[in-house]
Amino acid sequence: MSPTPKRPLRSQEWFGSADKNGFMYRSWMKNQGIPDHEFQGKPIIGICNTWSELTPCNAHFRKIAEHVRRGVFEAGGFPVEFPVFSNGESNLRPTAMFTRNLASIDVEESIRGNPIDAVVLLAGCDKTTPALLMGAASCDIPAIVVSGGPMLNGKHQGKDIGSGTVVWQLHEAVKAGHISMHEFMSAEAGMSRSAGTCNTMGTASTMACMAEALGTSLPHNAAIPAVDARRYVLAHMSGMRIVEMALEDLRLSKILTREAFENAIRVNAAIGGSTNAVIHLKAIAGRLGIPLELEDWTSIGRGTPTIVDLMPSGRFLMEDLYYAGGLPAVLRRMGEADLLRHPGALTVNGKSLWENVREAPIYNDEVIRPLAKPLIEDGAICILRGNLAPRGAVLKPSAASPHLMQHRGQAVVFEDFDHYKSRINDPDLEVDANSVLLMKNCGPKGYPGMAEVGNMGLPPKLLAQGVTDMVRISDARMSGTAYGTVVLHVAPEAAAGGPLAIVRDGDWIELDCAGGRLHLEIDEAEMAARFENLQARKPPERTGGYRELYIDHVLQADQGCDFDFLLGCRGAEVPRHSH
Repeated sequence: MSPTPKRPLRSQEWFGSADKNGFMYRSWMKNQGIPDHEFQGKPIIGICNTWSELTPCNAHFRKIAEHVRRGVFEAGGFPVEFPVFSNGESNLRPTAMFTRNLASIDVEESIRGNPIDAVVLLAGCDKTTPALLMGAASCDIPAIVVSGGPMLNGKHQGKDIGSGTVVWQLHEAVKAGHISMHEFMSAEAGMSRSAGTCNTMGTASTMACMAEALGTSLPHNAAIPAVDARRYVLAHMSGMRIVEMALEDLRLSKILTREAFENAIRVNAAIGGSTNAVIHLKAIAGRLGIPLELEDWTSIGRGTPTIVDLMPSGRFLMEDLYYAGGLPAVLRRMGEADLLRHPGALTVNGKSLWENVREAPIYNDEVIRPLAKPLIEDGAICILRGNLAPRGAVLKPSAASPHLMQHRGQAVVFEDFDHYKSRINDPDLEVDANSVLLMKNCGPKGYPGMAEVGNMGLPPKLLAQGVTDMVRISDARMSGTAYGTVVLHVAPEAAAGGPLAIVRDGDWIELDCAGGRLHLEIDEAEMAARFENLQARKPPERTGGYRELYIDHVLQADQGCDFDFLLGCRGAEVPRHSH
């Protein structure tokens, strides 16, 4: 490690002068018992902490932060921990997606306004990873991600169960009358039995994998279980490395390149990652002005097999993935098959992605399958367009039923989520296994916040007949722990005047995943007439505050659902303040 930084440390604008301002900044900090030598040209490392007892995924972050702190001290830096908004998916209403952008603003302004040379991003729950990367990217300072890690495997009736996924499975079984409510409730305690994020390949694990694939974390960050001592070793090593990054001026813009995002798109296919990655990667890229379009998920991802056999697509859980070799093993297997689009992409440890993984051991060919025995042949996120989704929609092939990937059926329409809840259990509902369940007004503006309600539960009368999947279409999202042939993120959303708004019960809809087509079978004249006669839906109540800001400025799903005024990199410069 060179003791001389490549460019003047940002923190010295606060602490480096012998004038009145330097006196005040140092003096105020010294009320915490900080000795004078800590201000003498050492890198000041921010520890951006999303700890909260209301965010169970991140509730162990105090301990992780302490290990980061040790690493920073060992490498000759000075750590300063600060809190930011913790947008936890499990408890926060209406959805953590509603506050992802708010959290990113908190991160951005906390970094820019404070004497920080580099930052360690402590992230775990679904939206905390993209929010922290979005905010840090807007400042473009050296940053490294330390994830909280997944929970241990859930246990129920002597079997492994996956967090989230088992809820959807057992709830459908209760509605079908296959199990009792007592059996359903008995799984509750065993599902979440340690600190950490969901242990399936849900959105939290997906985004941890994306952070590692993008090169923004050290190897193995994605999969080490939250309670494994090696998680704390990684935190310590990340604290040491961020000091070196500050001295090297290894900023996020040098790592988060177009090439890094192309790698991440292919990795998402290989791991059977969440559809939410489409929105989050677009939002992160947008903060650095990197072009990333829906079609990239097809043109770059297509042909990439899903080789990680994890729930909800497969059988195993994140703990098993780590023991099988973790994401480095997946990346090695991809690289040996020329599936890493840019193996030379730079990562936070100063090495290329391929240098980090080319000798990674692979311990279990069941969990990380050989390319010759994939879970599915093509795991790329399916991008759909057509007169029902002019700006696109997405579907996750690894979680869908092959026989429904090309389907034609009549629509059963729900005007919003409340309408769905009031109608789906009706034994007289006109629906059969070939029907297409379609829900409106659950998008970014319509919910608002684009909640994870797109994986609509099936009608109980069909579940009782043995139906296990149907085509479902909405402008909502779904949990990464969910499964099914579910078309999501339809853009424009119904609340923004998209074609979903004019669909009626009985309309024929065609889904063609291979052809990338989502088509409402009415002619252009009928479509125009319906739009002309469409009665404007009463807009969400204007309550002021953040909700109103959100509705006025959120972009559509194909644009990443960021706020229009947050696009682009604003840098870390801030006007000097004289006391």
